[in-house]
Amino acid sequence: MSGSDNDGGKRPQFEIFRGAQARDYAEHDCMALDDITPTIAEGLTAFAEAGSAAGQTVEMLYSRPGMSLTRVWFKSGYPLPLHTHNSDCVYFIIAGSVQMGSETLGPGDGFFVGKEVPYTYTPGPEGVEVLEFRNTDDFNIRFMAKNSKAWDKTVEQVNRKRDDWTSEGPPSQLARSGA
Repeated sequence: MSGSDNDGGKRPQFEIFRGAQARDYAEHDCMALDDITPTIAEGLTAFAEAGSAAGQTVEMLYSRPGMSLTRVWFKSGYPLPLHTHNSDCVYFIIAGSVQMGSETLGPGDGFFVGKEVPYTYTPGPEGVEVLEFRNTDDFNIRFMAKNSKAWDKTVEQVNRKRDDWTSEGPPSQLARSGA
């Protein structure tokens, strides 16, 4: 739903979006893979073949030129590879928790990552649901693991957690049920 525009109809001044209409990232084509070396390509292939998709749900909630909002659910212990993006991003934790170095962040906490700043985090025992606010609707992802040993460790974590992930629900459901 759009309201009136002040700039010739190019940019809506008001819109409503619904979570039920969120699109999987695969359908949106908003995040380009950059600087894929043979080692990274092999690592990403092994990561996918191990079943990493079972540990994540990534949906585009809203997108327009110059802005996007993504909902991410990583299940417990999901091994998010060290990576960067070419845009700034604010992350807000809806439910669950993450470990970032010595910091544990939970619902209502968040963090900012500037463009081209490498980062990773580990979802807590109940997983994590995060909102990602970006100042663009078109961005990249650049993986930083340059050697096969790093990718082997990531794949080992997927292999350890994959069976657990089949029975996990989003941590927001746990919070609503009082579990």
